[in-house]
Amino acid sequence: MGGFKLGKMTLGSLFKKPETVLYPVEKKEAPAGLKGHIVNDVDVCILCGICQRRCPCAAIVVEKPNRKWTIDRFRCVQCGTCVLECPKHCLSMEPGWPAPSKEMYTESVDVPEHPKPMRKVS
Repeated sequence: MGGFKLGKMTLGSLFKKPETVLYPVEKKEAPAGLKGHIVNDVDVCILCGICQRRCPCAAIVVEKPNRKWTIDRFRCVQCGTCVLECPKHCLSMEPGWPAPSKEMYTESVDVPEHPKPMRKVS
């Protein structure tokens, strides 16, 4: 009896569209409801550290003296708390998957020094 089920499954797959894609050439669309990954807009970020304090799984590290913002993608659970708590709204959740990297799944971003506004002397 098991052979009939296997034969039915094999013959059925001959007439269906393949489940896989040729990855480098074709990319699958993100499924509906995928929260995505955290992206930091470094031009707006002031390295206040609120995202680090609010992260429930301690995935974000803010190093103010070195001007680095780091997220450990293995620890991040994509809850979006950091996005909601950011006072400058520089964090966002982008659908899809982060780009592959050679290092461990930690993304480190150098935040440039923001020029301070000059005060007018009257």
